[in-house]
Amino acid sequence: MLTHPEIDARSRALHRLVADKVRLEPARFERARTILRHWRIVVCENSQPYLAEWEGLFRQGVEPTLAVAVEDSERADALRQCSPLAGVLTNRERWAFLRDWSRSHEAQGA
Repeated sequence: MLTHPEIDARSRALHRLVADKVRLEPARFERARTILRHWRIVVCENSQPYLAEWEGLFRQGVEPTLAVAVEDSERADALRQCSPLAGVLTNRERWAFLRDWSRSHEAQGA
């Protein structure tokens, strides 16, 4: 079972992949913006402060948003738990990341 620090590290690594993909394909950022708009309507009230913060970041543009998405901080750890950016990966990309991350951490004895 993963510890909270390991979960946060995995999420940060996933968001580094997302940031790379968004920089290569800016349309993915617009996909995340669409996800965010939808979540603002349908996601529970407890998540709304995080979504509001994401909304503010999105208004600042791609690079400020991605900078926070990959930041190593408590604030970013909390935001990544409700991140519309994770939804821009395809299922294949997400599964490949999770498989590779698990293998590399098992090999390190983590």
